[in-house]
Amino acid sequence: MSFLHEMSTKGVFPDFVTYNTLIGGFCRVGRPKTALELLHKMQVCGQHPDLQTCAILLDGLCKNLHFSEAMPLFQEMEEKKVHLNIAIYSILIDGICNTGRLTTAKELFNSLPTKGLQPDVRTYNIMVKGLCKEGLLNEVREVLEKMEENGCSPDHFTYNTIIQGFLQHNETSLVVKYLKIMVDKGLSANANTTTILIDLLSTNQADKILQDFFQKSV
Repeated sequence: MSFLHEMSTKGVFPDFVTYNTLIGGFCRVGRPKTALELLHKMQVCGQHPDLQTCAILLDGLCKNLHFSEAMPLFQEMEEKKVHLNIAIYSILIDGICNTGRLTTAKELFNSLPTKGLQPDVRTYNIMVKGLCKEGLLNEVREVLEKMEENGCSPDHFTYNTIIQGFLQHNETSLVVKYLKIMVDKGLSANANTTTILIDLLSTNQADKILQDFFQKSV
């Protein structure tokens, strides 16, 4: 901030790169309100924020759970006819899920085709994570089916999230099903999934279906 002030006293004016760097930096250290002040300063100085600026700030506000500031920013972007891409909507949907407003997140997710947008793998993964967190496992399976129908291939994050969700709700037969699919696709369990499975097997709490799967795999 001292350098920013020094620039102005020397007649050197910050550009988009300068502002975006500062906004991103303040968001990363948990100071999104300072980042928001920089956005307003940017506008006062005659610099109109671009899509990248808005994306950085929106992501920072959501990750720091400043949803009351994130939503007006998003609405302002819509009102100004900023071309909002799927990355912007993914950021917002993730932020909404993290504040526990899953119904609102689902409504926005389902409205994407009407906006001329298709979810990408990140968007689907965000919804899978949110649904797993709330224990809505039937809806998780529906989202996975829709994902594949739309030609978007699930990745290792998708399957690991699903497997962890089903493990937490003791849906062992489905855990085995998705483990098999994941392995067949050449994808691997991540550290969290592996830890949960090892803990379950080591305490003899795993049921026979899961035990048989690992005996056959070994």
